[in-house]
Formats: sequence, structure tokens, C-alpha cells
Amino acid sequence: MLKTVISAALLAATAAAAQAEGNAPARGPDNDPNEVVCVREAEIGSRLNRRRVCRTRAEWTEHRAQYKQSVERAQQQMQTQSLDPNP
Repeated sequence: MLKTVISAALLAATAAAAQAEGNAPARGPDNDPNEVVCVREAEIGSRLNRRRVCRTRAEWTEHRAQYKQSVERAQQQMQTQSLDPNP
């Protein structure tokens, strides 16, 4: 039960972070991968505090790829746990 609650909280927090990032436009002449892009993200555990996160476009792309992998792993673990007849 505790694992399910933690997994759900992890998914909710990562979904909020992804929403804060937004979708960066594709690479082009105006989209230098070394350009620094800053976004404001909500701090976990607070409804009011926000923090500014700055990364290059290339770092944002890598961050999104890692985020996607972690969400997929969490979803697979939740499916495995729900199929386990002996909790």
C-alpha cells in the first residue's frame, strides 16, 4: 500500500515538473542547442514557492528523456505489483 502511494506521488510530481517545462521547439536556426532556457517550477511540498531552473536546450532534451524513462519504469513497477498475487 505504501509503495502504491509513493509511486502515485512520484508520478504526480514528475507530471507537474513536465508540465512546467513546456514543449521546447524543434532544433532550427533560431534554436541553438547551447542557448540557455529558464523555466519556473513549483517546489514539491509547497503550493506557493516556485524556483527558477535554467538549462541549455540540449540539457532540457536530455532531462525530458530521463524523465520519460523514469515514468515508464514506475508504471512498469506498478503493473508488476498489481499483478503479484502475494502482496
